[in-house]
Order: sequence, then C-alpha cells, then structure tokens
Amino acid sequence: MKRLRTLLGIGLGLAIVAGAGWYISQNGTSPPRQAARFGAGVPTPVGIATAAKGEVPVVIRALGTVAPLQTVNVKTQITGQLLKVDFKEGQMVKQGDMLALVDPRPYDVALQQAIGAQQKDEALLKNAQVDLERYRKLVAQDSIARQQLDTQQSLVRQYEAALVIDQAAVDAAKLNVTYTRIVAPITGRIGLRTVDPGNYVTMGDATSICIIIQIQPISVLFTIPEDTLPQVRERLKAGAKLEVRVLDRAQKNELAIGKLDTHDNIIDLTTGTVKLRAVFDNKDDALFPNQFVNVRLLVDTVKDATVVPVAAIQRGQPGTFVYLVKADDTVEIRVVELGATDGDKVQIVKGLQVGDQVVIDGTDRLRDGAKIRRPGGGPPRAASGPPIANAPDPAAQGGGQQQQRRRQANGGGTGSSPASSPGGAAAAQPNQ
Repeated sequence: MKRLRTLLGIGLGLAIVAGAGWYISQNGTSPPRQAARFGAGVPTPVGIATAAKGEVPVVIRALGTVAPLQTVNVKTQITGQLLKVDFKEGQMVKQGDMLALVDPRPYDVALQQAIGAQQKDEALLKNAQVDLERYRKLVAQDSIARQQLDTQQSLVRQYEAALVIDQAAVDAAKLNVTYTRIVAPITGRIGLRTVDPGNYVTMGDATSICIIIQIQPISVLFTIPEDTLPQVRERLKAGAKLEVRVLDRAQKNELAIGKLDTHDNIIDLTTGTVKLRAVFDNKDDALFPNQFVNVRLLVDTVKDATVVPVAAIQRGQPGTFVYLVKADDTVEIRVVELGATDGDKVQIVKGLQVGDQVVIDGTDRLRDGAKIRRPGGGPPRAASGPPIANAPDPAAQGGGQQQQRRRQANGGGTGSSPASSPGGAAAAQPNQ
C-alpha cells in the first residue's frame, strides 16, 4: 500500500510538471521576439543636411619647417687678438653694424710700410723719366749710343711696374685694417656669442664669433606629393600668387600668411615628394627658425559647386554613395562622384542636385528604403498604429489574466483582493 502511494505521488508530480509546461507554452511570452515584432518598422532618427551651392577651396595640406633665407657664420678675415665685442646676444642688427674689433696696430704698421715703399718707387720713376728725356736729346745730337737710350726706357717701365705692385700692397694693407672691424654682413638676429674678448682669432678657426639669421622675411620649407605638383606648376606659370597659411603644431592658431615662392628642381625618389618654399614677412616674429608648422597651400577655388558635409559620404559595395532623403521619409542609396574637399565639406560632381537632402547622422542604422524620422519630428512611430510608448505590454497582460483566474478560483471575483473589498471584510468578520 505504501508503495502504491509513492507511485501515485510520483505520477501526480509528473502530471503537474507537464501541465505547467503546457501552460507556459500556451500563455508565456518571449520578450525578444515580441520586442522585435513591435520594433519592426520603427523610423530611425537621423540628422539631415541639404546640398547647397558654394565655393570649395582646393587646399593642399603639408608639414613644414621654418627656414631662414640667410644664415651667416661671422668669422674673422685676419689674425689677431679680439679686443672687444659690440653686440648683445639675441640682438637685432642691421647690415654694416659693427660687431667686434680685432687689434688693428700690426696692420696699421704694415700699411705705413707699404705706403713708404710706394713713395720710394715713385721717386725712382721720376728720376728715370728725367734721364730718359735727356738721353733722347743726346741721341738726336748723336752724342751717345742708341743702346743707352733703350736701356733707360726699360728702366722707366720697370719703375712703373713697381708702382703698380706698390699700389696693390697699399690696398691690401688698407683692406686688412678694414677687416679689423668686424661688421654685420646682413640684417638679422644674433645668436649666442661663441668667442669672448681677449681670445686670439684666426681665419682657420672652426668656431665663429657669432651667427646671424635673417628672420624678416623668413621662409617655410614643406613637401607635397608629386601627383599634386602639376596643378601647382600650372598656377605658377599662369602668374598666380598662391596663398600659404601656416598653423602651429596643434593646428589651432594661425601663425602667418604668405606666398608660395618656388619649388625644387627635382623629385625625391625615396618619398615621391617635391620640396616647396613659401615666404612670409614675419613682422610680428611669429615664425621662429626650425619651428615645426602645419602648412595649408591654397591652389585654386572651385566656384558654384554643389557641396554637402563630409559626414554624408559613405563607402561600401556600391562605391561612394549617400543616403538621399525622399519625400515619404524614406532613404535611397545614391552613388555620387566626389570633387574637391575642404575640411568638413566636399564637392559633389555627379549624383546630387542643389536642394537634395542627405543623411549625415545615424547612417550606421540605415539601409536602402529604410524609414527615417527627421530631426524634431516627435516620438518614433511604427510603420502603422499608435506610438511605441502606448503599445500594451504582452507580459503584463499575461500576468493580469493569471491573477484574474486565481481570484475566480478563490471566489474573490474580478475586484480587489478580499482584504480590501467590502465583501471580503464581511466574510472575514465571523473568523474574528
């Protein structure tokens, strides 16, 4: 008997489990599937821009380095003791300003010696010329031999040649005296001093007295790909003055605006680039030698172009395309041909017209023919029916039906729980 009750209990348990499984399969819900069913056809919120007509500058971006047009290592041209230095480190100097002085006394003495030798030879020449005139008269009178006259003429020519040498020696001595004053060969800024007064300087010294760099005007050297060189050369041949702008390393501050000066005469085979030079006035000293800068070379400007934001451009299996917004709030894949690009806008050569609307935000959730919700168009709605926010929750409905069945089975009706209803209170009073 006990064994029979055990078997009946097991059978009853299995029956309860089977019934519960059937009930769940009939009344239970699958939230993911339901959510997918209710989410199907929901318009995707997107950002929209309109194709407009405008100008697109053709700009070549490059990296450059500030380079002075002239850099001079100032050295002595004579040998001697450096008596004084007449400049301060970092000072701006003009061409011809005195920078330093080498002891001039030895060269003053050499100049006096050269002048003395010149004066001696001048006296000898005058005496030889007087004798020559006397010999000519004597030869005319047939008083002396003709050979003596020829010898005197040769002596005069020797003294004349000696005077030429003497004049060169005097000029050289004067030049050495001039070299004792070291002057600025260009206008620019002096760097740090490398030689102090009192040192003995020579022409063969490896160390210069100072370095002068021209900073007004100043240039920027940068490279561009060889594929863009023909366009730049055509503009230069046409006489165009191409504008060049330079920005700092962070590309936030514009440092200067100048003009393209020239390009190199050869392409670098290792990099496939060509070097260009732009010149800037640099009146405010914004550009510093060897400074790293970002270069923007304005080659040309495309006028009356159809432009859209760069964010609208997509690339995939169809090629380069945009999502074109249609009148029924759906999108269409439209293949386009791109032209010049400038920062956040791009020229559309083919595929769009002025006034067409394209999607610029939310493109990752779109497909051809998808329905969209325009900016400011209210809450998203399904393809048909009320807004998603008002749709009933199937899980909540199933839970309410289960509670209603339990109340009916307990005799509670369809109202509130017995403890809160008047009938429930009356039924509970006899039990108190």
